[in-house]
This record gives sequence, structure tokens and C-alpha cells, in this order.
Amino acid sequence: MGLLDDIKGLLSGYKAGEAPAGDAAAHFQQVAQSVDSGTLANGIAAAMRSDQTPPFANMVSQLFASGNGDQKAAMVTTLLSSVSSGQRTQLASMIPGLGALAAGSGTPAASAASALTADNVKTLAQHAEKNDAGIIDKMSTLYAAHPALVGTLGTAAMTIAMRNIAQRHA
Repeated sequence: MGLLDDIKGLLSGYKAGEAPAGDAAAHFQQVAQSVDSGTLANGIAAAMRSDQTPPFANMVSQLFASGNGDQKAAMVTTLLSSVSSGQRTQLASMIPGLGALAAGSGTPAASAASALTADNVKTLAQHAEKNDAGIIDKMSTLYAAHPALVGTLGTAAMTIAMRNIAQRHA
């Protein structure tokens, strides 16, 4: 049985609602190497929208805590792009360390983004979600480029993502 057959077998199990034996995060990594980034992003978005997983802002916070400096900078940039300049000013007064990032243009330095806490990013994500209906899709596209990071979300999120990927890939 080849790699393609293995992937098809994994996906058919998830599609049927029966997660195959093994680690869902490992399955996700396998599939992430075999599907296009759009399909992967849709699976991640499904997990982030599910009522079977923590709220979006909590998952963003968790991913931020697990990310490296460059990933953190990309997350903060994407979240900030979803709030108005007035909201950035308001958020900067509420979140220590966000002021320079919110006022600056371009991508924040990894070190500046890393100075934020996961709770700071959770607050930012909550505001972004209230103000931009497409933020989950934007963040999912970002996360599709970092499937190993997404694997830290846990079994429920990985199972939902895999089920969505399987349905789209069938």
C-alpha cells in the first residue's frame, strides 16, 4: 500500500465519522503534506468554528503560545489587519506592548510580537472576531502554512479538521 492509499484510507475513516486508530495530530500532518493549502485551511476553519472546540480566541491564544517568533508576528499582523485604526488605539491602551505594534506599519518584529502574552493575543482575537467576519478564514489560511503548529490544538480540533478535509477531498 502506497502513501496515497494510506491517505485515502485515513480520509475515508474520518469521512465516515470514525477516526482511525492513532494520533489525530499525526494523521493531520500526513494529510497536510498531501492536500492543497486551501483544503487544509478549510479544515482548520471548520475546527475553529465548531462548537466542539474552544472558542476561536482561545485557540488563537493557544497557537500563539506554541508558535515561534515569526509565527507570532504573522498572527498579530493578521489580527491587527482586522481592526480599524481607532480600535487599534483602544486595544493599545488595554494591551501592554501592543501600542508600537498597532501603530507601526508592516509586519512586526518577531521579538516585539513575542513580548505579548497569550492572554493579550486572546483579547486581540476577540476584538478581531467581533469586527471581521472573515478573520477565522484569514487565520486558518495563515495556519495552513504551519500544520505542525496546528497539531497542538488537540484531538477534537484535529478530528473535525480531518473530517472536513475528507468531505472536501472525496
